[in-house]
Amino acid sequence: MNEMWHYSRRAIMMKSSVIRETLKITQKPGIISFGGGLPAPELFPKEELAEAAQKVIREQGEKALQYP
Repeated sequence: MNEMWHYSRRAIMMKSSVIRETLKITQKPGIISFGGGLPAPELFPKEELAEAAQKVIREQGEKALQYP
């Protein structure tokens, strides 16, 4: 049975995202990606970012939180 009947023509013709396909490759063992944009979470400078955010809120909170 063809289940595609409920999709629009445009949806049926859509191709998979190049980025999504590239990210699939990065999940393979032995692959090191320098372009996927997914750094190792343990490398995030969490403490430094928390300190910077606190400083901005403390010193310029009204301006930083306001819409431009």
